[in-house]
Amino acid sequence: MGCCCGASSPDEVATPSPSVGASVESRTIDNQLKRMRHEEEGKIKMLLLGAGESGKSTILKQMRLLYGTELSDDDLRMYGVVVRSNIVVATRKLCGHLRNLGLEEELDRESRKDLEDGDHRAMTCRQAYDELMAYLVEFTVPPKEMGASNVEGGGTDWVGQSPRAGMSANNDAKHFLAHHESIRILCQSKTMKQVWAKRAAVNVVDSHKEFLNDIPRIASPDYKPTTQDVLIARVRTTQVVKERYRIDGIDFEMYDVGGQRSQRRKWIDCFDQVTAVIFVVALSEYDQTLAEDKRINRMVEALTLFRHVSNHRAFENSSIVLLMNKMDIFREKIMYSDIAAQREFSDYAGPTKDFNHGVAYFVQKFKNCLVDELDDSFIHVTCATDTNNMEVVLDSARAIIMTDNLKRRRDSLKYTNRGTLKKSQRDLAAQAS
Repeated sequence: MGCCCGASSPDEVATPSPSVGASVESRTIDNQLKRMRHEEEGKIKMLLLGAGESGKSTILKQMRLLYGTELSDDDLRMYGVVVRSNIVVATRKLCGHLRNLGLEEELDRESRKDLEDGDHRAMTCRQAYDELMAYLVEFTVPPKEMGASNVEGGGTDWVGQSPRAGMSANNDAKHFLAHHESIRILCQSKTMKQVWAKRAAVNVVDSHKEFLNDIPRIASPDYKPTTQDVLIARVRTTQVVKERYRIDGIDFEMYDVGGQRSQRRKWIDCFDQVTAVIFVVALSEYDQTLAEDKRINRMVEALTLFRHVSNHRAFENSSIVLLMNKMDIFREKIMYSDIAAQREFSDYAGPTKDFNHGVAYFVQKFKNCLVDELDDSFIHVTCATDTNNMEVVLDSARAIIMTDNLKRRRDSLKYTNRGTLKKSQRDLAAQAS
């Protein structure tokens, strides 16, 4: 076959011109960017926000249990350490609160009465209290040695220690194994029940009552945390936690960030291209104050935070889902802690001890924070530790978020198309003139 151009050296044939190489590289980059944009557009990015201890991390755990992989033995060991540590932390707070309430004499009377009634346990509730104060609160005596291989019955403790739980939690878990019988005896006392009813002053995690009522099981050498234990276990979130799930062919990214004031500076890093904000409020905290600032009511802090988040310009095109969490504890608490008795909520005019009126009152408080009215379908009353409840809530929230996101994208596309049409019309008019 003939050739219409002169012969070239092999080097000249093998080397494309710089402009051709740049063009190929540019197209490759453009294609990669298009693919990345397509992936981003098809992804649902959800941000879990709320004040500290509202239940955000529990909701993330529910997502893992419902849509993620099964917990490994390493995970369960970590949670085992955390559960035992949680019990010791709660015990410290309750023992100190018992003393501050001046109930030590009441504990003495209860111990004497138990002895008079023929209760010959190895330890009275007063003796249990004294031991716990000495070892766990005041640290006036050296800690008892109790390791993973030194448990009652001479066996090996399944949980042992977990590097993932941290040094403090591991140390507290050791304290639990050394003093669990004293904790059990004290927690069963009538005096401690009085202290528990007034726990709001020391910010004990309400759901840890389940742990305190189940000490023998948790102290057992073959103890493995149940799903409920994992959900209730409290680990403070100090960094941004990102989880990714594929549900019904859609990629969901869930971000959990610490709710304490010191952690909120990290929030801004997650604000870009958020599909939905899931804001979590603890209904039961209407009579509690912040751990960081005892002058501030926790519900007031949540309202202030919600007002800021829901009206933030970064979320103008994001769905807002409000989860009024801890309804189980709220239902129990209003029986003895009146909403209207709290200075910040003295305007509550509903009946006392009424769950529905109480919930409606706080829902309206949050609605009042919004510039635009929030549809009731975006508000859910929840119990984050109830998997059945959360499965229904999360499925509903997921459907609402996807529907709202689709509507926003359609509206955006219509707006873009209108803009393109107007530009074309202007160009045609300019050409005609």
